Amino acid sequence: MTYDGPGPARLAPRHDLEPSSAATVSAGAAPAHPPAGPGHSPADLLARLRARADADPVTHVERVPARAGLPVPWPEWVPEELRAAFARRGVVAPWRHQAEAASLAYDGQHVVVATGTASGKSLAYQLPALATLLADPRATVLYVAPTKALAADQLRAVAELELEGVRPACYDGDTPRAEREWIRRHSRFVLTNPDMLHHGILPGHAQWSGFLRRLAYVVVDECHTYRGVFGSHVAHVLRRLRRLSGSAGRASSPAGSRDTPVFVLASATSGDPATSAGRLTGLPVAAVTEDTSPRSGVTFALWEPPLLPSADTSAETADLAPVRRSALRETSDLLADTVAAGVRTLAFVRSRKGAEVVAASARRALDEAVPGLGDRVAAYRAGYLREERRELERALLDGDLLGLASTNALELGVDLVGLDAVLICGYPGTRASLWQQAGRAGRSGQEALAVLVARDDPLDTYLVHHPEAVFGRPVEATVLDPANPYVLAPQLACAAAEAPLTPADLALFGDGAKEAVDDLVAAGALRRRPTGWYWRHRERPEVDLRGEGGAPVCVVEASTGRLLGTVDGGSSHFLLHPGAVYLHQGVSYVVDELDLADGCALVHAEEPDWTTHARDVTDVSVVSVRSYVDAGPVGMFLGEVDVTSQVVSYQRRRIASGEVIDTRPLDLPARELRTVAVWFTLSPESLAAAGVEPADVPGALHAAEHAAIGLLPLIATCDRWDIGGLSTAVHPDTEAPTVFVYDGHPGGAGFAERAYGTAATWLRATRDAIAECACEAGCPSCVQSPKCGNGNNPLSKADAIRVLDVVLANLPS
Repeated sequence: MTYDGPGPARLAPRHDLEPSSAATVSAGAAPAHPPAGPGHSPADLLARLRARADADPVTHVERVPARAGLPVPWPEWVPEELRAAFARRGVVAPWRHQAEAASLAYDGQHVVVATGTASGKSLAYQLPALATLLADPRATVLYVAPTKALAADQLRAVAELELEGVRPACYDGDTPRAEREWIRRHSRFVLTNPDMLHHGILPGHAQWSGFLRRLAYVVVDECHTYRGVFGSHVAHVLRRLRRLSGSAGRASSPAGSRDTPVFVLASATSGDPATSAGRLTGLPVAAVTEDTSPRSGVTFALWEPPLLPSADTSAETADLAPVRRSALRETSDLLADTVAAGVRTLAFVRSRKGAEVVAASARRALDEAVPGLGDRVAAYRAGYLREERRELERALLDGDLLGLASTNALELGVDLVGLDAVLICGYPGTRASLWQQAGRAGRSGQEALAVLVARDDPLDTYLVHHPEAVFGRPVEATVLDPANPYVLAPQLACAAAEAPLTPADLALFGDGAKEAVDDLVAAGALRRRPTGWYWRHRERPEVDLRGEGGAPVCVVEASTGRLLGTVDGGSSHFLLHPGAVYLHQGVSYVVDELDLADGCALVHAEEPDWTTHARDVTDVSVVSVRSYVDAGPVGMFLGEVDVTSQVVSYQRRRIASGEVIDTRPLDLPARELRTVAVWFTLSPESLAAAGVEPADVPGALHAAEHAAIGLLPLIATCDRWDIGGLSTAVHPDTEAPTVFVYDGHPGGAGFAERAYGTAATWLRATRDAIAECACEAGCPSCVQSPKCGNGNNPLSKADAIRVLDVVLANLPS
């Protein structure tokens, strides 16, 4: 039995430019080495980067042309005071899409503006919100952002308008307690995030009653990030907000009286934004999607790292040649090159640890070339203290930093003016997120360069050799399911703890609410009374919006007691186990102790010449079958499964070579997850007829599972770290050779359903990716997985193709 579980990190999808308008340029030989300097063009910069390689690593270059903007006059309802404030900030007129969305919202229509990065979506909600605050001294506005950095950026933007009486303020986990009472009483424009809304504002709604009673607008920024289980939770948090803010009624807007605040949502370009926004809010939402802002031209290159010479491979991997240079190493070298050329660059890296490694490697290379130049590169990720994050944001905006290696924490709408280039280390999981990250460059109107550096991974390899899958297709729709019972029941419990539920409330929470309430009553969580359903317990329900596996774990330096940062609970077993190497702003620490009960990891500073990689084991059992296809010797199933996983050991690997030093055991508790899976079975006879020997079945299924997980993001709005898998020659529940692929979120996130609905397309792409790979026995570009719990053993590339041929030959298209 082999397993590949979802990683500890969760990524959320996002988006930017309009790939359909791009012009294709064939990737040819690299031009001669051009001079460096901040004034060179993206084409010159790309030529400089390509020239350092022995073989040209660029497989494709896409040119996204510049576009002129379409300004329109200010809407008549915008007061002169507000026009003057924006004029002082350099905004003399809105773009057409800004004025259209703002006017819809001012007239009382819920609206989503879904346009590209740097298209000025913030003006679309600032205009109606601020105009209403100026016209009605009692009105209030609530702004909800997915990250603290984005809320802080918006606070700066609103505060700089210097509008009397607005009193904007951030209310989040970083807000000092001494300031919170003042904000509740006096701020009329409060900026927060879903977590604080869920844990702080709504449970304390009695203290916020004045603010909520006068709430005129709710702004939901970057709403495309609310997908999967997280998005489903946020959908109910917004319904709880509507319930508590709409109960008193109001007439706080020039648009007249209404029983709910107007929702204005901002989204990156996505598929069907009106439907997604309606599902998120539970309201009818109009969509404004035509982007009329000016856009800088972008040169977008697909970059495949070169193969390593056999002498550079470790003993562990020497027999699995060819091996490519790692995307982390390639990105750190590119970041060092662009910074050395005076190019302001943002490198997106998929994991916290990876961002630290890229920044540290780039700093080291730069200091070797010019002592002190490495100080102009830093890492940025979640888990830093508030002061560190704000200082890094300021340094990047002011130009003190030339290079930043960041997780997707900076993918969203923080206004990073003046960036010249973006490096994307590994496909981020969706085309929406890819374009959103690429859109961070060129925000001051200059031409920009974006480079996608492919990992040695089936999906990345497929994409850099099939550019039409990146540039010729529309972006994905945001997928969320508020009816997910694993989300709905806990959220109804939270709502009942805030105020007793009534029959009228159940319609607000949508399909399945009555059944969920009945289940809560039967479980003893709610008590039925003539006036409604009451929460029975003294303490509030504990609900984790982001599905991160519990409260954050604090990382503390044992010798000083200094708090270094935090790691989400779901990642702690992988990143903070005893003996783990923890990186923080380029400094290495080794974990001495992980206390899960107290949520604390004690570490000491150390610079080992090795890294650590956790290993886990997993078991999957079938709970129920929702749907299935009987295709003779092949069966395709969709249903609920229980996943039990446990981190049991970790490897120490040499930093320089990747050589495995040793494997050390761990004693950590197992974790259980009930979720949704898609799985297929094959009869032993069909495998034998296809030429798969019984002894080779485990390796064949394992290789097919790896590749299927790697290719699922091509057809579902997910990342491979959002999903897990398991394969076995004989599973006890199916009594047949079986491959499972499951959602790594409680209750499922819609990915397995998508895979089941498009199984033939998904598995055909999987089969083609394996067959087209140039390796002989299997490599990370086709069947090896970076998160394999079995060390990528056993694997059989040729037999995986035979397995998928059997499935595709029998499965209806």
